[in-house]
Amino acid sequence: MSLPLMPQVKPARPKFSSGPCPKRPGWSFDSVAKRAFLGRSHRAAAPKAQLKGVIDKMAALLQVPAGYRVGIVPASDTGAVEMALWSLLGARPVDVLAWESFGAGWAGDIANQLKLDDVNKLTADYGALPDLSKVRPDADVVFTWNGTTSGARVPNGDWISADREGLTICDATSAAFAQDLPWEKLDVTTFSWQKAMGGEGAHGVIILSPRAVERLESYTPPRPLPKIFRLTKGSKLIEGIFTGATINTPSMLAVADADDALDWMSGLGGLEATRARADANFGALQAWVDATAWVENLVAEPAQRSNTSVCLKISDPTVAALDETAQNAFVKTMVKLLDNEAAAYDIGGYRDAPAGLRIWCGATVDTADILALTPWLDWAFETAKADL
Repeated sequence: MSLPLMPQVKPARPKFSSGPCPKRPGWSFDSVAKRAFLGRSHRAAAPKAQLKGVIDKMAALLQVPAGYRVGIVPASDTGAVEMALWSLLGARPVDVLAWESFGAGWAGDIANQLKLDDVNKLTADYGALPDLSKVRPDADVVFTWNGTTSGARVPNGDWISADREGLTICDATSAAFAQDLPWEKLDVTTFSWQKAMGGEGAHGVIILSPRAVERLESYTPPRPLPKIFRLTKGSKLIEGIFTGATINTPSMLAVADADDALDWMSGLGGLEATRARADANFGALQAWVDATAWVENLVAEPAQRSNTSVCLKISDPTVAALDETAQNAFVKTMVKLLDNEAAAYDIGGYRDAPAGLRIWCGATVDTADILALTPWLDWAFETAKADL
């Protein structure tokens, strides 16, 4: 059997990682370094003002309502979520939704580390969502808006009761700046710069509604809290977290990089423009999927498909008939072929997910690169299949 012909045009930027995600088009180190306060205390006036400026820009771009607090916290999105779990949970029953690895991680921490009594775990397999109608309005609910490792997202916030008694704690790390977040339904929202902003890792963002602030100031959790998890002091919110006085020392280079990304987003036209770019990227990729026999979106329900972390499964009968180990080996062969040709980097599915591909389609990716990628996916599949 002759090998398939190699495509002639490569993506200009073959970076499709789902985290850290691609930098914005036109990014350069010089563009970041010139605005970075390196070798300076983050508590000095100018660096602190930059931190506050990044907070204000995020709030404005995401159209966060007045009265909500936006803060920069340690340890990426993971740190922001854990801060919320340890500081807020225990006052009410808890429903935790898990349909991919990160949601499963939050569920495990709630059950095994916090050891809360009344915990209801609602689960689904990769590519599907749990029964959202079973979420109790009197319970706190913990969930990912967009399952980064499964490609499944909640289609909207209609399932969240408008007169709920509990809080909603939403991990929105691969949804922010790309999907519609209904702030009136969200009490704690977290994300990291390394996703849709194309920023650097290690820093998280936490957004608190007035209801979340009220819980923090009225409820004392029955457990010790490490310093980096503490949002209150003397039963009052630590306002400095939300004005640029971070809990621990931030990387001012990462802060400058975030500042650069936010200015780029603003220059595009803001939230509507970044959502439109992600939608266009997803649309181009999904159109190819719909026209291609050997691949399918892992998520069967179109309304639940992510427009950022798009997860694909190989539906070709020959490959689908292989056992799990062989399927994983097949995908690794495809990924290596693409990497060796500098046609696509880092598109293997998450290690806990079913064998398949994961392609980032957020706003920092250009649609032209998605269009250039798809012939290479066909080439890699046919080349790997020739060895079966």
